Amino acid sequence: MAGDGVVVAAGRGATTIADRVVAKIAAQAAREALPGVPEGGSAPHATVTVHRDIARVRVGVELGYPSDIGTQCGAVRLRVAQRVRALAGIEVPEVVVRVERLHSVRSCPTAQGRVR
Repeated sequence: MAGDGVVVAAGRGATTIADRVVAKIAAQAAREALPGVPEGGSAPHATVTVHRDIARVRVGVELGYPSDIGTQCGAVRLRVAQRVRALAGIEVPEVVVRVERLHSVRSCPTAQGRVR
């Protein structure tokens, strides 16, 4: 405690953000990075492990096919790292993106696009 009755920062306690909260932030950020969920697909989901102020993030996504998979995964990695840092104050040195399913335009009867 400082002399003027103000408690110094170290004496006020700590803020802990649960892994599941960071996972929700990461999943929402992945949704923001992708233009839309493919017809019949599911929204991105994430699992996170936080140790001190560093998070390990794994994001599962479904993408439309054909598409530039590398570019989409890069956009997800960047957006997730930025949003987790901005909203939770936790650094994300690496985001692992797992493409769990590709949805072909041909397999979606209501999808529009070029089909050979």
